Amino acid sequence: MWDFLQTYGPRFLDGALVTCALFRWPRWSAAWPLPRVLAVVSPFWPLRTVATIYIEVFRGTSLLVQLYWIFFVLPLFGIQPAPKFEAGFLSGGLNVGAYGAEIVRGAIQAVPRGQYEAGYALSMSPAKRMRRIILPQALC
Repeated sequence: MWDFLQTYGPRFLDGALVTCALFRWPRWSAAWPLPRVLAVVSPFWPLRTVATIYIEVFRGTSLLVQLYWIFFVLPLFGIQPAPKFEAGFLSGGLNVGAYGAEIVRGAIQAVPRGQYEAGYALSMSPAKRMRRIILPQALC
């Protein structure tokens, strides 16, 4: 057992350090699919269009293709996103965020129409209906 730890211990330590770095890294790209979903279901068409394009692009292409684009192609256009670690984290986060947004959108659309109508009958604004009636049912 000690031989194993002596041989492979540094690799485990490297993996633990990468895990700690991922934990402290800002999770803005994957952690908040809700604003993207609200943009997709928004009646404001420019916002809805941008959010739909984002979701379709990042769900419709392979994560490996996205990683190559962020790491190799964007610098050709003068956009230097980050070193290897950050480029990989950014591409993974954007991909997972798009999938998460679609999951939450499906959950919001699964709420029965009568729930929307009940909030309307109580004279709730669309934002209040979403916050008090639709989102609690969709996210549970």
